Amino acid sequence: MDDTAFPPDIHPESGCRLPPVEREALDDVGKEIYDAHVDPDGGSIAGLWGPGGIKLHSPRVSEYTRDLTHYLRLDEALDPMIRETAILVTARECESTFEWTAHEPLAAQVGVGRDVIDAIKYRKEPAGAPADQAAVIRLGREMFADRKVSSDTYAKALEIFGPRMLVDVVALMGEYAGTAALLCAFDMQVRPGQEPLLPQD
Repeated sequence: MDDTAFPPDIHPESGCRLPPVEREALDDVGKEIYDAHVDPDGGSIAGLWGPGGIKLHSPRVSEYTRDLTHYLRLDEALDPMIRETAILVTARECESTFEWTAHEPLAAQVGVGRDVIDAIKYRKEPAGAPADQAAVIRLGREMFADRKVSSDTYAKALEIFGPRMLVDVVALMGEYAGTAALLCAFDMQVRPGQEPLLPQD
């Protein structure tokens, strides 16, 4: 996809409905977060072309969500395969093409099996998935699609993860659902030349 295919209200420099953030217009905290997003080793997957660039239009949102994001994604709070499975099921159920396209390769990289990725992508039963990944998939589908988690699904997830880790898993999915809302409202596009990896159904 190139920028000539963007909807008319998309800024080609930012890939969304908001213009790019100007570093010089930010306060010291905003500049620090801006610099972390453009640093290849700063921990951001998408840099400023993504939720980081959107959030910086409200630097306090960036500041106050940074620690939670860091804990859930980078502090090894969760096993990487569980983390990426949780993000994928959230992206799929929220129909977030940008999130899915960013995280499908990461999921494969950390060891999530192709069969598990495809089960999430095509909304199939995760028959061959490890028990912990299957529990995350079922939990996420019930949370977002059914708007109700069954007692059986909850009991299985609690048995596998325990209270602290289950709270972390749900918090991670909640954070990525919130990110999906930002990406939806501001119509975040995948980068030019990048193939969207989520089926459009």
